[in-house]
Amino acid sequence: MCGFVVIEGSFDTSATNDFKHDFQKLNHRGPDDHQLVPFSKGLIGFHRLAIMDLSDHGRQPFHSHLSNLLVCNGEIYNYPALKKECTKHTFVSASDCEVLLPLYEQWGLKKMVESLDAEYALVIWDNKLGKLVAARDPMGIRPLFYGKTINGGIAFSSEVKALLDFCNEILPFPPGHYFDGDQFHSYLDLGHVEKFHELPQKEILRGINTRLVSAIKKRLQSDAEVGFLLSGGLDSSLVCAIAQNLKPKKAIRTFSIGMTDDAIDSKYAQDVATFIGCDHTNVVMTTKEVLDALKEVIYHLESWDITTVRASIGMYLVCKYIRENTKIKVLLSGEVSDELFGYKYTDFAPNASEFQKESQKRIRELYLYDVLRADRCISAHSIEARVPFSDSDFVSFVMGINPELKMNTTGMGKFLLREAFKADNILPDHILWREKAAFSDAVGHSMVDELKAEAERSYSDEDVKNAAQKYPYKTPFTKESLMYRDIFESFYPNRAELIADYWMPNSSWDNCKVSDPSARALPNYGKSGA
Repeated sequence: MCGFVVIEGSFDTSATNDFKHDFQKLNHRGPDDHQLVPFSKGLIGFHRLAIMDLSDHGRQPFHSHLSNLLVCNGEIYNYPALKKECTKHTFVSASDCEVLLPLYEQWGLKKMVESLDAEYALVIWDNKLGKLVAARDPMGIRPLFYGKTINGGIAFSSEVKALLDFCNEILPFPPGHYFDGDQFHSYLDLGHVEKFHELPQKEILRGINTRLVSAIKKRLQSDAEVGFLLSGGLDSSLVCAIAQNLKPKKAIRTFSIGMTDDAIDSKYAQDVATFIGCDHTNVVMTTKEVLDALKEVIYHLESWDITTVRASIGMYLVCKYIRENTKIKVLLSGEVSDELFGYKYTDFAPNASEFQKESQKRIRELYLYDVLRADRCISAHSIEARVPFSDSDFVSFVMGINPELKMNTTGMGKFLLREAFKADNILPDHILWREKAAFSDAVGHSMVDELKAEAERSYSDEDVKNAAQKYPYKTPFTKESLMYRDIFESFYPNRAELIADYWMPNSSWDNCKVSDPSARALPNYGKSGA
């Protein structure tokens, strides 16, 4: 993982000092090395978190004899095979990202990005073209933003906060796209499906199983220590159980978090840990810690969305603990499964076609919500997030399953995912078949209740009534949402359009027109809270 800023423009002493100041806002993304490198039309700043090749040989920007420069925040999982294609390049490091610049010079941007099995955001200064080119992975796992500078140049950064003083307008770089110096091009839309698989269910289950195992195996590649977030829910439990199976000689390190008095997930996380034989730590958070962290969380998130903020606080605090008490630099987590196999609210999808459309929508918007949350909460503490369920091969396969098979017709959501691992006996049955509980609920209902109580103390009904005058774009509609928006605006004034909307269930479906995004508002919450 890393953080970078790349800005076109002429930099006198004053502008360079401004660049350095804003560049330092991303120091948390890469505390191991810091580089500030000029190119003929601007400046590149790079903060490195050393994961592959911990030596200085892996330092970025990478450069070539053509005077091209590359920065990449990412992991290139198929780099050993790609290195074999670079017959004219002499490699100087064991970094997976070094392969990118010779590939670009040999194949061009389009073929290079189409060849990658990776989570990445990259920017290249092409000296011959005299232009910056860029690309982002298909799911947007690695963050990337761009904007036009006040002087008409283009700028790129890993986070919005580093561009605030240079760009009037800042936008998320679209996932699955590359920028050739003039315009954007789509190279892979994982939500798009031409034709569903014509496979018997046994083969579909095998395909889910083998692809998820492969996705986790790839993401264990690291020269730095790897850990795991274990909530006790199905998704993170599968990731941890599979990883422990892949590393049977050493107990993996897992971490969960819950409120002091009413944590739901903590006991299930311990059950998983005992069953798979991992080295587990449960972190406890208090109401004071939750409220004290709120502003920091929103600053790092760069979001005002209710669901995102709620779900981020527990993740932020557990990662803070990991950073302060271990040497772990990489964390695997269970995001993206819901978008593929269904949420609690997708139980109410009226038909298979609507289920598929909703899944496609959620996949395409992930970079604004759950993926954004995972990256920012983890990177805030100088740790890299890896997300096995986002693996391109896995996502493509699951999206190609007929949605009739993914709908909840059995009374148990994510039936195919559960069934795919039933015979492996890697989880206790009561975990494999446990009802889903959203993370912001499962850390303890009291967390959200206390956040709402804080908003009640801080805002009046009149404040909410007048919110549209203050915030006409995506107007806050509760005291809690107004509290989050005010905090967001204090850091990022007039930047609310970075987020498209509030994450909410599909209100056009029966039972889904709710005023609160929590699964607790749904009539099928049931055993999720037990």
